[in-house]
Amino acid sequence: MNSRRGVFVAIYSLVAKVPKGRVITYGLVANFLKKNMGLEVSPRLVGFALHKNKDNKKIPCHRIVFKDGSLSSKFAFGGIEAQRRKLKEEGITFTSDGRVNLKKCLWKDLKF
Repeated sequence: MNSRRGVFVAIYSLVAKVPKGRVITYGLVANFLKKNMGLEVSPRLVGFALHKNKDNKKIPCHRIVFKDGSLSSKFAFGGIEAQRRKLKEEGITFTSDGRVNLKKCLWKDLKF
């Protein structure tokens, strides 16, 4: 399953499980897939896969953020403000500098 398609499927499967009101980081997705599935995945590859995602309803890529809580300026479904709006609609809170409040909103129950 180390083909690009297989890796993308694994990324999408994990991201699809992130519940509303929670976020995870690109790095956490990559580390989880390395540790639990033996896949060679980098945070950058996670971002690339999510940018290629065609269905944001099934695969909520807006719930994936950088390790410091900042949002992606290249969010594929309307840019950074669209990502911020989607997260706010789901109850995600932000710090005064505009980053996701990871202390409150980070999803810690990663599992397949």
